[in-house]
Amino acid sequence: MTEILQRYFDAFNAGDTNGMLACLTDTVAHHVNEGQIRTGRAQFEAFCAHMSRCYSETLTDIVIFASPDGARGAAEYVVHGTYIATDSGLPEATGQSYCLPAGSFFTLENGLISRVTTYYNLSDWMRQVSP
Repeated sequence: MTEILQRYFDAFNAGDTNGMLACLTDTVAHHVNEGQIRTGRAQFEAFCAHMSRCYSETLTDIVIFASPDGARGAAEYVVHGTYIATDSGLPEATGQSYCLPAGSFFTLENGLISRVTTYYNLSDWMRQVSP
């Protein structure tokens, strides 16, 4: 189980959306921090395209946890990013750097990720990118 999560994070750090998609079920539920639940690979792919347009991010210090039965997992990590294009409703992007602790929670089915829930401190991010 930890292997699929490691592949997911390796693909994220490589900017490989297709690699991330290969780790997901067709009906993946993506619970975005402070946002709506997106269902399915197509919505996950659209989210990744939006994020790639607005942010350049790398995850470090990744620690992956798994339940004994392999049905659920979690990861804690640090997001190192650059805000490269203004995201709707957020401060203007001018290439600001940020560094945030974050975490993700996962459900797995048949060896693939069927739920991704991500959390980070939006107030901290806003403080870091605001003038």
